[in-house]
Amino acid sequence: MKPITETSVRSLFASLESGKSDLFFAHVSDSVHWTVMGTHPLAGTYTGRQEFTDHTFRRLDRVLKDGVRLRVTGVLVSRTIAVVELEALSTANNGLPFHNQYCWICRFDGGKIVEVRAYLDSALVQKVIDENETEFPGNNSE
Repeated sequence: MKPITETSVRSLFASLESGKSDLFFAHVSDSVHWTVMGTHPLAGTYTGRQEFTDHTFRRLDRVLKDGVRLRVTGVLVSRTIAVVELEALSTANNGLPFHNQYCWICRFDGGKIVEVRAYLDSALVQKVIDENETEFPGNNSE
């Protein structure tokens, strides 16, 4: 098994900055266990890549002008774990900046991400959704 390195992690995450999230998610296991921490509408534990992207990235894509764009600001690697700090480079549909900060703790197996714990600014996520989302299936505000 090829070990992960800071360079390989930065290369993998680079597609998130250019808005090509599909290239990033090709390296995420179909059965990923992804936990988004917090008390906002995107928080929860997702047991698959499709479930995660449908409830987080796709939902944010509807409230951000150019979708989710994330830039890596820091990476720490130890064996099969990468701690990746990111910042959002997005603008909400109402024109306000969405400059969230993230820390994703990612576990790799066989070259794919199989587990993530994601930390972020819950209040900012709640605000951008409240101010920009008109409808979302399952949204309790309907």
